[in-house]
Amino acid sequence: MAEIIIIGSGIAGLFAALKIADADNNVTVITKQRLKDSSTNWAQGGIAGILDKTDTDGIDSHIQDTLSSGDGMCDEMVVNEVIRSASDCIHELLKIGVKFEKDKTGEFSLAKEGGHSSRRIFHSKDATGKEIERALSNAAKNHKNISLKPNMLAIDLIQSEHGNPSAGIAGIWCLNQETSKVETFSADSIILATGGVGQLWSQTTNPSVATGDGLAMAWRAGAKVKDMAFIQFHPTALSISTDRPFLITEALRGEGGVILDYEGLNRWKKDCKDNLARNLQPPNPNEYSFILEFSPLGSMATRDIVARSIDINLKKSGRNNVFLITSHLDSKSLQKQFPNIQSRLDRHKLKLGIDDLPISPAAHYVVGGLDVDKFGRPKLRDNDEIFPRLYAIGEVACTGMHGANRLASNSLLEAVVYADKASNHIINNVSKIEEKEIPQWREEGLDLLVEHAPIVNDLTLLRSTMSKEVGVVRRFQRLERASRRLKLLGQEIDLIWRNSFATREIVELRNLILIGQLVTNDALKRTENKGLHYNSDLLRID
Repeated sequence: MAEIIIIGSGIAGLFAALKIADADNNVTVITKQRLKDSSTNWAQGGIAGILDKTDTDGIDSHIQDTLSSGDGMCDEMVVNEVIRSASDCIHELLKIGVKFEKDKTGEFSLAKEGGHSSRRIFHSKDATGKEIERALSNAAKNHKNISLKPNMLAIDLIQSEHGNPSAGIAGIWCLNQETSKVETFSADSIILATGGVGQLWSQTTNPSVATGDGLAMAWRAGAKVKDMAFIQFHPTALSISTDRPFLITEALRGEGGVILDYEGLNRWKKDCKDNLARNLQPPNPNEYSFILEFSPLGSMATRDIVARSIDINLKKSGRNNVFLITSHLDSKSLQKQFPNIQSRLDRHKLKLGIDDLPISPAAHYVVGGLDVDKFGRPKLRDNDEIFPRLYAIGEVACTGMHGANRLASNSLLEAVVYADKASNHIINNVSKIEEKEIPQWREEGLDLLVEHAPIVNDLTLLRSTMSKEVGVVRRFQRLERASRRLKLLGQEIDLIWRNSFATREIVELRNLILIGQLVTNDALKRTENKGLHYNSDLLRID
């Protein structure tokens, strides 16, 4: 039996764990909070795919929508393979116990989201990720070959030969948050499924665990990253100063929701009133959307275009938000279809189908990540060779699927397909690592961090810098300023790190600063605007 460690408990990590464990291997799942504390659990929209393998038109259409969204930077072979694998992987999820929404006839009730030309999104109302997480978690808890390690924070990968990434990975150091002690784990292979980096920004739809841990660990160990400048900001996050950003799924726009600014909203309401007085039908709100200036698709344009158009609008107006309008739609139907969103709106006495919802963009998804091959194996930074005994799947990896901009609901699909590919590769190729003692964590000479104020202040400065200087719309001057600040922050935290016992706060901050540097430096190097990277100092290349 091989010993496999998986870091992360979202859809990618748990799907891989189940598959590898079914092949009679020992799997340890390490996660830094509870099993369910992942970005998957927060996913609302769903998983895109065509269940009928004979529906070649549907499959081809999904491929074309993905390529179009990726702005010419998708790996077409990867896109084809992932989308053509959708049917098998969705069937696997169904076998595990995932329950997707069905209509009265017993057929799957498919949703449509921005950038999609047809309905192809499998969902469970507006809490699809929660349903997937439920089914996978239950299966993992009941599997005899899976050991679950919650409240365990991964700190760093252990190289088989110190300073020689080509020799591969032998294990990992983790902070047991219940004992405050660092523990050492050895493994024949390690899978990173650690999710995204949303906590780099002040406004994010990501959970608190999204601090780029896997990316940072792999980079320090010698792995290569790719396309880090491509950060997707979700355009429709609920924007209320007294509450954290809350994602309002794209599926709501797929059902007819429209984004309007203050001026467009007032004009539309006035014309609705005038039409009512003349016994005329109310005008279509789409015709009043400022997003039409950026795309003929208006509110149903891809996320990069919608987020950028909102950001530009807010900068010009000086306002904090625009509005998502649903008052022209059936209120009861919306509230039934999106109960999770309605529950959150209830906190603020807002109703779908009645009230105007204040929204603004928030950091949502890192399209770039560890540069991996077709099996999810990261490449070495020095020579582009495969990093032995290491895999990366889900948001932490850059497969080429998303190009410069991820199409809505393609992330869960990519995660489960690459979890399947990595698992099969491990099952067919894993070998027991040579028995030898791996280095233990050394704490001699370290001090307990007494004052946490510097870390808190540095985290605030980091998020402020990334939000103001490395946001939706960028400029070279702002990026250069961010680069200087991040370099200084990195030096300061490195001094604390070298002299203090490991704590969650300093481990996460250390990782976030590194990822911030990778994002900023990649953005500085880019000479054209593509997808999610938009620098106003550059001429748009169409």
